[in-house]
Amino acid sequence: MIFFDFAKRNIRLHWLRSVLAVLGIVIGVVAISSMGILGNGLVLFVSESLSTVGDTVIVTPNAGGGGMGGGGLGGQTDFVITERQLAEIRRAASPNSVIPVYSTADRMKIGNENVSASVYGLAPDDMSKLFELESGVFARNGGTCLVGVKFAEEHHLRLGSRVALGGTALRIVGVLKERGTGFDINPDYGIVTPERWYEDYYGVREHDYVIVKVRQLTDIDSVVKTLNDRMNRKDRVVTVIDTKKILEAITDTFSRISLFTQAIGGISLIVAGVSILNVMMMAVTERIREIGVMRSLGATRREIRRMFLYESLLLGLIGSVVGGVLSIGGGAVVSLFMLQSTKYVLVPSSLMYIPFGMAFGIVTCLVSGLYPAWMASNLNPIEALRHE
Repeated sequence: MIFFDFAKRNIRLHWLRSVLAVLGIVIGVVAISSMGILGNGLVLFVSESLSTVGDTVIVTPNAGGGGMGGGGLGGQTDFVITERQLAEIRRAASPNSVIPVYSTADRMKIGNENVSASVYGLAPDDMSKLFELESGVFARNGGTCLVGVKFAEEHHLRLGSRVALGGTALRIVGVLKERGTGFDINPDYGIVTPERWYEDYYGVREHDYVIVKVRQLTDIDSVVKTLNDRMNRKDRVVTVIDTKKILEAITDTFSRISLFTQAIGGISLIVAGVSILNVMMMAVTERIREIGVMRSLGATRREIRRMFLYESLLLGLIGSVVGGVLSIGGGAVVSLFMLQSTKYVLVPSSLMYIPFGMAFGIVTCLVSGLYPAWMASNLNPIEALRHE
């Protein structure tokens, strides 16, 4: 291992130059690993922010439906789901749960404050299929309602508080757990009332859209196809939205963003590789006479190549290890800045980017040392000895 010792000696003799080269690798590894951690955190953040609705199909009135009812079942011109359409949806989606939803936005009074919020109307038996309670019970009677936890926190509401819509006061009997932004329903900043109360207050009998909760994820494609075949067989009167595909598309998009951020980090590592190449070329130029002496004493070309590759490998290992350790802090900083949270830094899917960045750094250094090593090994021994 004498040539490995030569490599260590050369690094030690030119320590300042070596430190600067290692610093470039450290920055590159931290950049690529931190960007990977940030990208993965972004994917996890979006996935958690969106409700778990991969098992959901949403049926909405189609704006271009020509006023025909579901499968030609009616003559409705408003953009609503009629009772006949709802019955057809129930038959098409059976045995899965079908949840018709009333939805609007309205102004209401809380104490002396006038606010605007979403208002949903659902059958009492359907509420437990969509929501979980933070406290209280589900609303079953007129004059009662549920509120989203964010809405409750924002307006200092608790069980027993009242929300006034027009001349009607609704008593809060339940606070819903945070659900996040969803494709189907977003009650975190709104209120949920029993269906009967909503119908009487707003004077409606036809729903705004329908949520289908599919029992088996493997059946979701067949449910979507059946709904489209039955409801849109004459005109396109409803739009059937497969939230699983939407969720997959969003996740795929943010995965691509994650890959792009890593590529940005990779650029800095390539720059560091150029720095290593420059360092190694300088080392060859400075040691031409030394290489000539080694060759004249019997050192083979392979051994000369190995000495310079050892040197670039050592620089890469030192820089990659230090960069890998610092990447945890770097990932935490960028996550805190971009996502206001560090909860995704230490998850396995994020930590895997650290060994990836380290491996990329080591490979970059080895590749950068190939040409200088080849050039050194191919020097003519006699001409090398004459070099001043």
